[in-house]
Formats: sequence, structure tokens, C-alpha cells
Amino acid sequence: MVILSWKLSERAFRICCLLQHQAHLMRAGFKIARPVLFESKCQEGEKSVVLILRHEHEKHHEAFLSVSPGASSGGSSYYDTPNLAADSPEPALPIDLSVGSVVEVTINKEPRYGVIRWIGAVPEDRKGRKVAGIEMEEEYAGLTDGTFNGRRYFQCNPKKAMFVNLSQCHKDSRFQDTHPVPADTKIKTFGQVDCPAIPGAVRPICRKGDLHDICGKYKGIQGHHNSCYLDATLFSMFTFTSVFDSLLFRPPTENDIVHYEEVQRVLREEIVNPLRANLYVRADRVMKLRTLLENLSSVTGLTSEEKDPEEFLTSLVAQILRAKPFLKLSSGQEAYHYQLFVEKDEHLTMPSVQQLFEQSFLTSDIKLKEVPSCLIIQMPRFGKSFKMYPRILPSQLLDVTDIIEDSPRQCTVCGKLAEFECKECFGQCGAGLESTAFCGQCLETAHSHQRRSSHAWRHLTVPVEFSILQDHCPIPRLYMELFAVVCIETSHYVAFVKCGSGSEAPWCFFDSMADRKGEQNGYNIPEMVSCPDLPSWLSDDGARLLHEMKDDRQLPEHAKRLLCDAYMCMYQSPDVMMYR
Repeated sequence: MVILSWKLSERAFRICCLLQHQAHLMRAGFKIARPVLFESKCQEGEKSVVLILRHEHEKHHEAFLSVSPGASSGGSSYYDTPNLAADSPEPALPIDLSVGSVVEVTINKEPRYGVIRWIGAVPEDRKGRKVAGIEMEEEYAGLTDGTFNGRRYFQCNPKKAMFVNLSQCHKDSRFQDTHPVPADTKIKTFGQVDCPAIPGAVRPICRKGDLHDICGKYKGIQGHHNSCYLDATLFSMFTFTSVFDSLLFRPPTENDIVHYEEVQRVLREEIVNPLRANLYVRADRVMKLRTLLENLSSVTGLTSEEKDPEEFLTSLVAQILRAKPFLKLSSGQEAYHYQLFVEKDEHLTMPSVQQLFEQSFLTSDIKLKEVPSCLIIQMPRFGKSFKMYPRILPSQLLDVTDIIEDSPRQCTVCGKLAEFECKECFGQCGAGLESTAFCGQCLETAHSHQRRSSHAWRHLTVPVEFSILQDHCPIPRLYMELFAVVCIETSHYVAFVKCGSGSEAPWCFFDSMADRKGEQNGYNIPEMVSCPDLPSWLSDDGARLLHEMKDDRQLPEHAKRLLCDAYMCMYQSPDVMMYR
């Protein structure tokens, strides 16, 4: 038997009585029933009092309140659990809840929301019932940073950890369908193809050669309620490449939102993994992600309205998953995608992405601080109708050598290591940004001409290591490979996607709403179609032949969509991907 001195027990009891009157307990209708003494785990020999708080209206409902005698306002923790009679059946535990689940707990008929961070039993509950440690969305007086009775169960910010019986947790109703749809109804609503969630990690698909066995109807992501912007973007980002996989596996940090793990799990296990394993994602799985994005980001209308891919990327990647920006600019800014800003050249009727990319960086007078693992480029078009150029040719390889800050460059005249850059020489001594780089001798020669004598040039920073070895190794050129083109026509997004890495990888065309079964109560049918001619269209000879067809109606169907409707081009660097 442990005997407390009156001074110690009186002090602890006074603290507990004060905490009893805190808003969250009073609103819940709890009164002190009896104290129990426990040995605290935080400091040897320190005692703490656990009060049994009984609900004044529900006699079978009790709560634990743990307080150390020297506690401050942050030194208590709250555990709410039913106090069942000996012959009362244990409440059924929810089978669909686990660590990371977004849950709702009702306190005094008001919902409180959070994420389960721990599940287990606490020594204070003699019946050994399953307890959930929840990180709440908001701070409440009397809650802790993940401890209960001096024992740490998980880590979170102060005043946000609540411990409740697992049977009192329910899935967060804000992220459920307004009218829950039974599983058999979902099959009728979205077709007969099953789409189970797949945990773990699934590698992206990598194909070489014929795509006949993976193409056809019911392939890809099923569209529903204006979801094509999201379907085409997700299909491009995850089906055949791992360049965005850090979004799927980055562990949460204290700076992440409470629902970070739930969003990440839905994206990984209900969309990306089924897409890679079975090449099919049913629309209700995507709707779950859309609902989360709608509720957690500043972008509205994601569950029903027409949106653009960059709005989706802002919501998912920037605001919710809080990924590191893909691009670091010399101006000090960072970005997830790059919008081409160019003045229209009336002499160009079908510019390449390479040409527009270099022109945009020249006009903006910026560079990339490093080669990115992925580069998303938005074409110079505004809204769904205005296009600066009627056709744009996606470049299969994007040469980024001359837009990387402090990267070795070749002199445009002699090919030696460049030491100077003259923007005003753009296009005069060659083509593209390559024409702006000079060694010292060639710079002097080129600018001795009266037409260029007034040009202003600047020194280039050359890595010391390369300066030493410049006579013994060639100056490398840096390339990124095209792996997807998202296109839009009459408000509908589709995608051309490379089904592997390297120049020999085949291409496919994806449409999440290619066909439909039924009318108002029907469903869309996604489709993948092989595009064996796409590499030829993007080659120099193929592009020349297509350019000679002045009437867009003469173009092959998929070539027309690729050249006339390109909205966003995605590039990746296989070399950089290996290290990030």
C-alpha cells in the first residue's frame, strides 16, 4: 500500500479539481468519482494521481484524468472510455481503423477530429481494452504532447493528444460520401471491374516493344464528374515512372498537416499501386482523394468542377503533401512547374518546346540553380481556348545545358570552355542559348564587329575542378527526356505517356472518359491506345512532314492532338533521379 502525505494528495487533488472544470470536461458532463495513485514514468519516485471521472448522466461512461502533483496546464492527459458492467458486452471495434486513420470522436454531442497516432492498451485500464492515441486537429486545454500518466505513446504538439477507447472512434464524416454507397452499388455505378487497395510499394510499369497486351478499354484511371484534369495528370506522373515517388513515401514531420498520412495513403494504396499493379483505378477511389483535397486545400470545386492540372498540383503537391519545390531558380524563387512566357514570333508556325524554353529563360533573365529530377513545363496558352501558337512540337530531349547556373558551357564559335555570356548575341552566331556563350578570344573577335561593339556581356562562373581538367575531358551537355504530354481540347484533358525509359520505350494515349456505358446513371470507360508513330512524329523528318500539312484536318488524329492541344510537357532526368 502506498501512503500519500496529506500535503501531496491535497495539492494533487486541488489540481485535478481545477482541471475538472476545464471546458472540454465540463461540457462532456464528467464529475470526479475516485482517485487512484500510480507511479509516474517521467521521473523516478514521482507520483501522479489518476482520477476516475464519471459521467453524470451516463453511469456506464467514465474517463481517466492523469495529473502529476507538480503539473502545469500542459501536464495532464485525458482518456475517455466506456465503463461497462461485468455482464455488458464489449463494444465492437471498428475493423477499418488503424494508425494513420482520420477519425471523429463525439464529445458532448459535438464532433472532434484528428488522426490516430497509436493503438494499444494503457496500464490504467484494468480491462486492457484497445485505446487510440489521437492527435487532434485543434488544441484543447488538458491534452498533452503524446503522453499519458507520464508515459510517452507518440509525439505531437502540446495540447493536441487525446486518448480514447478505440470503439469510440469513427471515420471522419467530412471525408465520407454524403450518401454512403454500398460495395455492390459501387460496382453497379462504376462498372464490374474490381479495384482493391494495395498496400506497400509497387514499382512503375516499364515496357519495351509492343503494348498490345496492356492497352484497351478499362485501362488507366476511370473518369467521373469532370475529373479528367486529375486523371490525365496522375496517369502521367505515376504509371510508368518513379520520378514523383518521393510524394508517396516521405515520412511525416511536425510541420505536416494532421491528415498528411491519410492523403498519402489514399494516393499510394488506392490509386498509384492499383494503377501499377492492375492498370486500373475505379472512379470512387479517385473521388476519395478529390474529397480530401477539397476539404484540406485552398482550391475549391475539386470534386465537381472543371479544373486545370496546375490547380491540382498546387492542392496536392504544394499545400497538402508539402513536397520540396522541383525547381530552384537563380532569382531565389522556387516552383513546382515552369510557365513559358514568350513574345510571339510571327516567323514561327510550329516552334519546338526547346525553342520556347530557351526564349523564355532568355527573356526572364533567370537560370536554374541545378538540374531538376523532373521538369513540368506549361505551354504558352491561356485559358482553354487562346493559344499563342497553333502547333507546338514537344522536344523528345530537352537540352538544359545553357540554362543551368554555373554549369560548364561551350564557346559557340570554337567549342572550348566558355567564360563569357552575351545575351544580345542570341541567335546571331548560332541558334538558341548556346549562341550566347564565348571564350575570351572569340568574345573579343565577335564583338570587334561594329554591329556588336555596344553589346554588354558578363563573366560566367566556371567550377574550379572543371577549369583544371578542361583540356582533358569534353564539356558535357545536359539533357532531360520527355515522358508525358498532357493535352486539352474543348475542356477535356487527355495524355500521351511514355511507357518506360530510354529512346526505345513505346508511347500510349490515355483518355479517362474515352467511352461511356449508360446515360445519366451510367459510368465512363477509360482507355489506353498504343501510339507507335509518336517518336517518328517528333523526329526531325517526321516533324517536317507534319509541318507541310497546313490543314490540321489532314493530320493523323493523335498527331493533331499532340501538336495542336499540348498543354503541359513533363521531362525527367534519369541521372538525377538516381540520387533523389
